[in-house]
Amino acid sequence: MNTIFLQLLADRTGIPAGLVLAAGSGEPASPEGALAGLAAKFPCHFRAGLGEAAATPLRSAGWRELPADRTLRADAPPGKSLPFNVAWIEGDWALAAPARPTGNGAASRALALQLVERVNADADTHEIEALLRRDPMLSYHLLRLVNSPGMGTARKGAGRQGAGVIITSFSQAILLLGRQQLRRWLNLMLFAARGGDGHSAMLLARVSVRARLMELLAHATGLDRPNQEAAFMAGMFSLLGVLFGVPLAEVLAPLAISGALRGALLAREGEPGVLLALVEAAEGADFDAVAAALGMLRLPAADFNAMVVEANLWMLAMTGDMADRCHA
Repeated sequence: MNTIFLQLLADRTGIPAGLVLAAGSGEPASPEGALAGLAAKFPCHFRAGLGEAAATPLRSAGWRELPADRTLRADAPPGKSLPFNVAWIEGDWALAAPARPTGNGAASRALALQLVERVNADADTHEIEALLRRDPMLSYHLLRLVNSPGMGTARKGAGRQGAGVIITSFSQAILLLGRQQLRRWLNLMLFAARGGDGHSAMLLARVSVRARLMELLAHATGLDRPNQEAAFMAGMFSLLGVLFGVPLAEVLAPLAISGALRGALLAREGEPGVLLALVEAAEGADFDAVAAALGMLRLPAADFNAMVVEANLWMLAMTGDMADRCHA
């Protein structure tokens, strides 16, 4: 069975709008129920020339052929003047160096980074609450997250309207969410706090897939829960340099993170570093490197493929507004 990866497609405005299948040499594995479930939630595509033996079951699962004449590949921001026929934008343009943020966007991002630092340092809840009070938008999104059914904090047995827990303070919200989920949410908010930046939505989606896939790989290779969390953090932090437009080491310098995590991010050292290199190879469609890494980790390709799908489903759950917009 060949390994697969799902590469993100953006619409003309730079919003994640679909996925396209990338696979190793030969025919990719026939789709399982998970692939059909993914296509029901988000537009999924395969490339022309795949071969009918593989394309037919994909079509049956709700996947569609990506029209080459309507797809633009861009490794730098494509700009506002796009050919009239372009419907999809692919490539690594979202990883290009961003413009320096200004105004409220810069302040919000700086505060989110400060909150990440304080949570990593296990700061007192009241200290975290005081920082949250400085940004109404972050506060609003925190309260909205706590009442999200997907985060498991909604009141069990709620009525049809899905009423959640009534939150009376930020400290209560932090307690209900838990430090681990708070840390993850703040990491995501770092990437989401880029209003007006055409990179923002795609970068958030890509880092979400990367972090979740690394966590799933850590679990599959037998790492304990703290190391699974470290793998997630490595995936999330690995794109902070892109986010801030400066070398990653400079962004990491003020953060209270372990030497192992720092080594994984800057030198691909240790178990998280190995997993990060594997995911980066998959993102770049270097399937020979992916196969070699999976062999070293003794992970079957089928298991990896299932984790790729699960990571993308998690990304869609975390960025639901984007998916809703695509189906609007």
